[in-house]
Amino acid sequence: MTPQAALIELLARVGAQGGAVLVTAAELAQWPATAVAALKKQKLLTRSSPATSAVCPGCENECVMPVHNRARSDGTVASFIVCDNLDDTQQVPILADQLMQWRCDVPAVCQFVATSLDLRQSAQQASSDTLVNIGMVRGDKRTQMLALRLQHELALTAGNSTIPLADLVNFEDGSFAVDAALVRQMVDTAPPADPRHTPTTAKREVRKADTQAMYAGWQKEYRKLLKTNPGKSDVWYAQQIAKSDKEHVRDPSTIKKHLHS
Repeated sequence: MTPQAALIELLARVGAQGGAVLVTAAELAQWPATAVAALKKQKLLTRSSPATSAVCPGCENECVMPVHNRARSDGTVASFIVCDNLDDTQQVPILADQLMQWRCDVPAVCQFVATSLDLRQSAQQASSDTLVNIGMVRGDKRTQMLALRLQHELALTAGNSTIPLADLVNFEDGSFAVDAALVRQMVDTAPPADPRHTPTTAKREVRKADTQAMYAGWQKEYRKLLKTNPGKSDVWYAQQIAKSDKEHVRDPSTIKKHLHS
């Protein structure tokens, strides 16, 4: 299995379930170590609570049985399965590592896509239960909302165009990513299909993103000034930023309100 195949399999499970899926540590041990490391680092996999059932290792029958827990005197917990198929053993010990499992869900996938494409995630609700808005994407010709479609398989959609997410992901330099060029091409070639993608909505979302970027630029410059000119008042810092920011002509009093994130 390649790292890319591991991610595709994980996405397929989320699409089939339409929600959260759990992957055991034993299964992850069969996946490429580089893929598992990237999935955890990029928060596509997060630690979940221990499994409440497991394959019993007591015999070759490999029965799936409930896991019982008992506190030891030293504060640790002993996990075991009660087996009725063995004559000599009633309690089969289960190691904690065998119960460890990891979770992937739709919000994690949306966050991955947004981070990969450097998008500001949208708070706007989608118009369908099978769509989850991710954020506005700027192409060369138009700007549209990018959404995650939940119908049997996960897919990215913009306007009336849809591409399976599995076709857009790749693995390079130890990280997973979404093909930004293909997404922008989809945005440019897809005419708006429903009210979520109207020009008014797009412009509003773009303005919000531009405003947040402007604030972030002021805050970055403020931190630089703190290092080079410590001990000054916020009014002084705002005045210096107003002088240096030729792109955004704003009054120092406005800048002062947004120096602190």
